[in-house]
Amino acid sequence: MKPIIFPNLGLEFNINPVAFSLFGKDIYWYGIIIVTGILIALFFMKRDDQKHGLKWDTVLDFLIIAIPIGIICARIYYVVFEWDYYKNNLGEIYKIWNGGIAIYGGIIGAIITAIFFCRYKKISFLSLCDYCAPYLPLVQAIGRWGNFVNREAFGGITNSFFKMGIWEENIGRYIFVHPTFLYESIINGLIFIFLYIKRKNSNIRGELFYWYMILYGIGRAFIEGLRTDSLYLFNFRVSQVLAVLFAIFFGIILLKEKIKEKCKKDWQKKKNMVNFNI
Repeated sequence: MKPIIFPNLGLEFNINPVAFSLFGKDIYWYGIIIVTGILIALFFMKRDDQKHGLKWDTVLDFLIIAIPIGIICARIYYVVFEWDYYKNNLGEIYKIWNGGIAIYGGIIGAIITAIFFCRYKKISFLSLCDYCAPYLPLVQAIGRWGNFVNREAFGGITNSFFKMGIWEENIGRYIFVHPTFLYESIINGLIFIFLYIKRKNSNIRGELFYWYMILYGIGRAFIEGLRTDSLYLFNFRVSQVLAVLFAIFFGIILLKEKIKEKCKKDWQKKKNMVNFNI
């Protein structure tokens, strides 16, 4: 297997997708990296105990249910839009370690899980979303390096400074492509930093969740336009369309909430002035 190269950076990596074998079973870097991202996020999340009026134990109960459901839904989403391949390779459907999960499938699955969980626990859905929102992009930022190890989720041909060389066996030479895994990892890292700081002074319920959906939607719409492995429906890139729609939809909601909050503050200010004059 030829190494992955970054000629302008003077870097090359020759990483086997299999990290090691345990009792005859291959353990893949893809899964290790995703689990590592989840564990790091959990470490940060635990420090927010009692934030948004929620106990860490309650949030942990939700995550124990939502994480596996989210991963399953992410895989289902991917398989559905790649059914032309999987209908003839049914035995490959469960082999998630080979790559092939779609984050929007995971987000949709986690949101549905959160709705039922919050109804059962009688807690605020938006408060739970706010508690979790800053840490989802952290998991994504780390998890994208699993795509790097698997040599997948890269973009089209480019001659940019950050071009990445992938060896193509069928043509017997390197092709130089956009390292979209790297772009998205950086974007998600920046979203995490923004939301982690923002969580300290957020005063609108649902604001952190709305910001995540807006910022990730904008970033994903850009990244998806560069990728060569997008999932399609009627000649449209499904994740790109969803990204744009979510960014617009939650942008409108956040704007509405900001206006409502401003009007509330203005009204309170006027009320205080009247009381002072009296």
